[in-house]
Amino acid sequence: MEPCDIAVIGAGAAGLTAAIFAADTARQQRGPHALPRIVVLDGAKTIGAKILVSGGGRCNVTHAEVTPADFNGSRNIVRNVLAAFDGTATRRWLASLGVELKREDSGKLFPVTDSARTVLEALLRRCMDLDVSVRPRHRVSVLRRGPLPAQDPAPFILDHASGRLSATRVILATGGRSLPRTGSDGGGWDLARSCGHSVTDTYPALVPLVLRAGMFHRELSGLSQPVALSVFADGTRIDHQRGSMLWTHFGISGPVVLDVSRHWVLAQARGQRVELRCNFLPGWDFEQTDAWLRSVAAQRPRLSLGRCLADRLAARLALALAQSAGCAAATPVAQLTREQRRQVVHACTDFLLPVERDRGWNYAEVTAGGVPLEEVDYRTMESRKAPGLHLAGEMLACDGRIGGFNFQWAWATGYLAGRAAASGICANARAARRPDSAP
Repeated sequence: MEPCDIAVIGAGAAGLTAAIFAADTARQQRGPHALPRIVVLDGAKTIGAKILVSGGGRCNVTHAEVTPADFNGSRNIVRNVLAAFDGTATRRWLASLGVELKREDSGKLFPVTDSARTVLEALLRRCMDLDVSVRPRHRVSVLRRGPLPAQDPAPFILDHASGRLSATRVILATGGRSLPRTGSDGGGWDLARSCGHSVTDTYPALVPLVLRAGMFHRELSGLSQPVALSVFADGTRIDHQRGSMLWTHFGISGPVVLDVSRHWVLAQARGQRVELRCNFLPGWDFEQTDAWLRSVAAQRPRLSLGRCLADRLAARLALALAQSAGCAAATPVAQLTREQRRQVVHACTDFLLPVERDRGWNYAEVTAGGVPLEEVDYRTMESRKAPGLHLAGEMLACDGRIGGFNFQWAWATGYLAGRAAASGICANARAARRPDSAP
């Protein structure tokens, strides 16, 4: 059996961060003792596939403004985790690794190279500098306590694809179920359960939505526009977001759709009557839009409905909305009946998008649900079920909105887990060398 001090299961953003901070912390605290041996095990053939595909291959590492309100999860726990390692700390740390960042108008932060590979290579380079062993094709199938009653607690035993390993401390950072082709298939939750943890129901989040066949989305494919989206469950609005929506051949995507998707998915899974309504004129309500159309009818009575709507919307969308309202786009605005005008206004400001389903795990950027945050100590990310086990990243029941927030969660939880695991190892080493003070 191969021994090590700290085994990190999962070599994604959270796992690599945990390994780096564990090694850094050990160097600061070890004193005269030997450096702990840190091994990172990952089941994928190549390390960091999820990092490389994130942000369209550019890797949106964090956001200029990060608050607990940007996350779904236990608000108090999220607040404390973010306070320990915030966006400023992330920027400073990445700079120390040689990753220079730039801020876009949206507040998203990317490497100046516009390449996710810059981030991954910096993480792997730092692991190499710190003598952290990173091993692909080492999927862990079993995690349990070893049969050594003389030690309290006994070390963990990990069975992996290439053999067996023992570890005093373990950091679980295997990710959720999103983008399973990158190796993130939810298998880490079985390891967490084997150590006494529970796992909530899990759902795709930050996922595109598929519209019912027969909708006009195919004719608008490729068109992007600002909208306001509202999710209603059993008649009550449960989420409202403004942002850019992208029409696609299958339905809708884009930042605002990804943000509201988790609420639509969860409401549907709970059996609620769920609706997604769209305002194509964000900032305008029914009365304002109705007043605008009446004003146009009075001032430009010959202007067609299609050309009128095209003053505010893309021409293709203007035509589609006029048709969905049951009106010919060539009809002069002044000739619309009151009821026709109201139908057009409803189509522009309160359009019911016929969502059929989400696009599934293969297209979801993150997982909603996982190990409850209450089952870990937020100061150390140590399990309250199995001493010596730490959890980090997406496998925890916390997910952020689009914009770099989920990466921020990975950096922060990895930081806490890695530092705490190394501190525990160093404290044990100091205690083992302390002279016996018993009489």
